[in-house]
Amino acid sequence: LGMLGEQPPAQAVARLKKYVEQYQAVMKDQTVIGAFEIITTVASAGAGKDGDYSYETPIEELEPWVKAAEDAGFYVVLDLQPGRTDFLTQAKLYEPLLKRPTVGLALDPEWRLKPNEKHLVSVGQVGVDEVNKVGAWLADLVKANKLPPKVLTLHQFQVRMITDRQRLDTSRYEVQYLVHVDGQGGQAAKQGTWGVLKKNLPPRVYMGWKNFEHEDKPMLTPAQTIAQVHPTPFFISYQ
Repeated sequence: LGMLGEQPPAQAVARLKKYVEQYQAVMKDQTVIGAFEIITTVASAGAGKDGDYSYETPIEELEPWVKAAEDAGFYVVLDLQPGRTDFLTQAKLYEPLLKRPTVGLALDPEWRLKPNEKHLVSVGQVGVDEVNKVGAWLADLVKANKLPPKVLTLHQFQVRMITDRQRLDTSRYEVQYLVHVDGQGGQAAKQGTWGVLKKNLPPRVYMGWKNFEHEDKPMLTPAQTIAQVHPTPFFISYQ
């Protein structure tokens, strides 16, 4: 979906390499790595056969994208929009992919519905206990399979989207947490959202920034992103 899905995997690799080159040019003392963030379970208007308002993409459809990223030296983020089911139930569906060393996970609370809710009527939310369960399961998976630590990304553009975030359990070094700030629109508003969400972060939680190709007014260039967003994001995505 989005910019990633506008071309086949090989062309997406080429497109992303251009961004990597631009960021590397302004971050000479850092190593910049490309990443595909794949919306793996997709919020849907209809309930579907399982009634969860989420389409679970088959692993075989994801394989070409994961393979292309691996061959290019990129990371992969599997993004979950769970609807009326829970994040851990969906994460377990993709255990075979998560056993690969360069595949991480993202939770998108905007699309986490309560039993009677529907998408786009209200912004979803998740309690931190559910997030902690996913983190513990992912940490156990990493440890059991002797994998490098995995990134667990938490999408957020409102404080209420993750309740009791201060109780996020970051004690397991098998998992590295990143709060990805999804605000869009004018840069003043985006900076305001960034400023709110970076407050009171639990220990060992990193920050990520999103540039929206059509919604941002204007969208920052790579050089502007590094110059204007503080602290420097550890993950910068495009949609």
